[in-house]
Amino acid sequence: MTKITRIIVNGAVVTMNPAQPRAQAVAMAGNRIVAVGSNAEIRMLAGAGARVFDAQGNTVMPGMIEAHLHLFPGAFGMDLLHLDGVRGADALRDKLIPYAHANPDEALLICKATDYNLFGEGVSTTRQMLDAVLSDRPILLLAGDHHTAWANSIALDRAGLMQGRDLAPGNEIVMASDGTAAGELREHAAYDPVMALRSSGGREGLGLAGIEPGDDLTPADCAEDIETLKRGLRYCASFGFTSLQNMDGNRYQLELLSEIEAAGDLLCRTEIPFHLTPAKPVDALDEGAALAREFATDRLSANRVKMFMDGVIDSSTAVLVEDYAHRPGWRGDRLHSAERFRDACIKADALGLQISVHAIGDGAVRTVLDGYQAAREVNGPRDSRHRIEHIELLHPDDLSRFAELGVVASMQPPHPPGAMDFPLEPWITHAGPARWPWAFPVSYLRAQGVPIAFSSDWPISDINPMRGVQAAVMRRPWQEGHPSHASSLDEALHAYTAGGAFAGFAETRLGRIAPGFLADIVVMDHDLHATAPDALDTARAALTICDGDVTFEA
Repeated sequence: MTKITRIIVNGAVVTMNPAQPRAQAVAMAGNRIVAVGSNAEIRMLAGAGARVFDAQGNTVMPGMIEAHLHLFPGAFGMDLLHLDGVRGADALRDKLIPYAHANPDEALLICKATDYNLFGEGVSTTRQMLDAVLSDRPILLLAGDHHTAWANSIALDRAGLMQGRDLAPGNEIVMASDGTAAGELREHAAYDPVMALRSSGGREGLGLAGIEPGDDLTPADCAEDIETLKRGLRYCASFGFTSLQNMDGNRYQLELLSEIEAAGDLLCRTEIPFHLTPAKPVDALDEGAALAREFATDRLSANRVKMFMDGVIDSSTAVLVEDYAHRPGWRGDRLHSAERFRDACIKADALGLQISVHAIGDGAVRTVLDGYQAAREVNGPRDSRHRIEHIELLHPDDLSRFAELGVVASMQPPHPPGAMDFPLEPWITHAGPARWPWAFPVSYLRAQGVPIAFSSDWPISDINPMRGVQAAVMRRPWQEGHPSHASSLDEALHAYTAGGAFAGFAETRLGRIAPGFLADIVVMDHDLHATAPDALDTARAALTICDGDVTFEA
């Protein structure tokens, strides 16, 4: 007889199992769920020694899956200065100067979550404005979306950017009328030289750049980075996450996480992709296939390739089908040419790798769909579950192609301007009202039967999934008569659990509370279905179980 090791009783169990949608209690044996039913049924199964957790009438559901995050930068960024809600020179000075004094040896002071309108609505932030706040220490202010940054003069000078620099398409050092850098840096290639000034050498962001650390990496550096990742894993587990689908990757991260796994400290199942940057040849995908073979445990995997097709609407670096509303004649530049991307998709698909691509603008989304279609035509159809990340704008002509090609829509409820932390401007002006009905079009995609996975894109957005659920449920249109693209509570919870499991090819073992599934479960401190929509963000995980082990308990 199977020995029951742990039971949860008195729960409002949301199983994500259509055959048994609701229950009261769950029984586990080791790392598997063995029974789901009423309190009486499950208590009868539990023998001496089984640990009993009383859910006190609160929601019990499958462990949540963070389907799009950046673990290493997110964890490292927990110590950086956050500028949420900061507007104006005085408010910036009040935050920045004490931070500078508290970090006297840091070679670069980095601020996160900077408002595009830091110095006023529609006012472009310049290096001179930042110099007036702090001029003798290099500073870099990252926008909330991490696609735009602003630097002061000393930072630009030390990074060798004051006179500009030739960059790949889609990246820009904004130049002033006097021929020097204005201070605004659009996309990673523009601000990475400034990031490299930091005392760490910027290795926590190397996965975003898709490169490996240099030969000067020391054992102390590795030990420090392992502690950073472990802190990030603990933070994720504290919100009820049991699986993480990372969106930046290199071998270095996989090696660190493998060490963490060997020590028994990999609290969340984690997948790291191979990052095919525009600078890498398509044949580099063979390295991605090698990583997939080498790192293939039940907790740590590398079965995916990640690419960026464009930037963001706010800085006009996203690729659109038609001109930007505020900038006639401009539609953005692709980071990969259509031909190169097509070749990359065909090769990655032939290698059996899943593909996930950052595509914000409707033009970028179309290019990605074209690449996926080419892979299917050349290699033949298969259950590839290639993904598109974000989909902030979709052209109506491309809606049906998602279902036709079996594409997964990986979307972030915190991202629509005004839904959570991102301001309406400059996004809504740059996109223009004609595109608003097709912005973040989750309900249109869902109605077509497209698989939906929700996530935060941490550290771009707050990782708290209940804030994301609330944003999804309470989303409102920007103009009367437009669709809200809101989700029901059950739809949002499904996208954070079963949806993420499907996106990760794990729907037969994760994303449900059902006999035979792995024991990845979260118990909340609220009954979510009895909680007002505008109070969903007050709910937190009370207990997180991954693979049958408690990884967080409040």
